Amino acid sequence: MTKEFRRSFFPQTTDADWDDWRWQIKNRICDLKSLEKIFSLSNDERDALLNNAGQLAFAITPYYASLMDRFDPNDPLRITHIPVTAEMESCAGEEIDPLGEDCSMATPGLVHKYPDRALFLATNICAGYCRYCNRARMVSHKEQAVPQSNWDKALEYLRKHNEIRDVLISGGDPLMLGDEKIDWLLGKLREIKHIEFIRIGTKIPITLPQRITNDLALILKKYHPLWISVHVVHPSELTSEATAALGRLADAGLPIGSQTVLLKGVNDTPEIMKKLMHKLLINRVTPYALFQMDQIKGASRFRTSIRTGLGIISSLQGHTTGYAVPKYIIDPPGGGGKVQLVPNSVVGREGDYILLRNYQEKIYRYYDPLSS
Repeated sequence: MTKEFRRSFFPQTTDADWDDWRWQIKNRICDLKSLEKIFSLSNDERDALLNNAGQLAFAITPYYASLMDRFDPNDPLRITHIPVTAEMESCAGEEIDPLGEDCSMATPGLVHKYPDRALFLATNICAGYCRYCNRARMVSHKEQAVPQSNWDKALEYLRKHNEIRDVLISGGDPLMLGDEKIDWLLGKLREIKHIEFIRIGTKIPITLPQRITNDLALILKKYHPLWISVHVVHPSELTSEATAALGRLADAGLPIGSQTVLLKGVNDTPEIMKKLMHKLLINRVTPYALFQMDQIKGASRFRTSIRTGLGIISSLQGHTTGYAVPKYIIDPPGGGGKVQLVPNSVVGREGDYILLRNYQEKIYRYYDPLSS
């Protein structure tokens, strides 16, 4: 599919150019004129781009565009990246900052919400912009680098707060930074002795797998224990290119976990979710979290019911390997932090026995005396 796409829309592009992540960024599809050359747009998609609907920037790498159906506006990957006019609508419960991160901002770009963890927002730039992004307020403006002064203030705060043992680097997408900047930042964090655990949150292996070069993998390898949280929402994202990128990370000894957002029309059926979880495991990615979509303004078209999410978890538990069952998590508005949601497995008590429901809906008794 990718080769055919290249021949049709980038016929002068060499293999070396296509496989160069900088070429992919330089040639991103960022406006209506470029998009219409490739896609048969619906009136709604065209109107959204003409009227600059919503609050979120628009960009798609040529590689990621090649994975989308050019004629079907309901294609799962297409709807996650091409805007529609519904983005101008705001529904009950939606907020610009649904996770309350701005209220927990210790320094510009450093969120300290949990006792022993901090979120380091290293950049405002992504390779492509998901239409359900919970940081649309940050990545909505003209792409520009985060000032070095923000990094310096964040690092100074981290040095002074020895209760912080875990730092998640996110953004934007931190792997959009150049090798030297990534090396520098990881080195500075590793110098802080009380920081034991560093994570990078990214969608780059999926939207821009060319970025995961051997040189980058070698840089990341220097800073163990370092974990990668990769954002993936649909089985069709796990192409041979993505597999190769994830393989380079895994071969560098980097544990990889997935973060999947539950999205209506994209992955909200047991069949699609099971296929995705299985493909993740084959790619040496541990399914970690299935997120109920945050209540971000203009993204209600993607939101499913919590009942749907619990049903998907129930469809996985007992019906596939335990490694393929992610945690189902909701991050309620107001900054309270993540809450895990589970199907109702404890159904009651009979004296000294707990009553448990298994994946077949059968009830079992487990001896658990109240006096113990």
